[in-house]
Amino acid sequence: VQLQASGGGLVQPGGSLRLSCAASGSIFSINVMGWYRQAPGKQRERVATVTSTGTTTFADSVKGRFTISRDYAKNTVYLQMNSLKPEDTAIYYCNIQFAGRTFWGQGTLVTVSS
Repeated sequence: VQLQASGGGLVQPGGSLRLSCAASGSIFSINVMGWYRQAPGKQRERVATVTSTGTTTFADSVKGRFTISRDYAKNTVYLQMNSLKPEDTAIYYCNIQFAGRTFWGQGTLVTVSS
């Protein structure tokens, strides 16, 4: 299984970005796709997840600002990030979990700065 993330970049506070992550390979139909992030000097944390049935979870710090969605036909997960704050600056990683296994993408850098 491989995951390819894209969409990171530099954005001003209050701006928006949309991250994409496409999974390929042998993927179980029952799975969870998600986004995690790791800021400098901090541990990786969960940002948002979405199951194969559409159930979503969000970290408290991003609720109301970020949305997560999936294109099931393309095995792709999206993270729409609005009202970005400097504290959202991090490397964002996507992953997919199924059958007790977890696969990670390569990470994409999001920098929120004026």
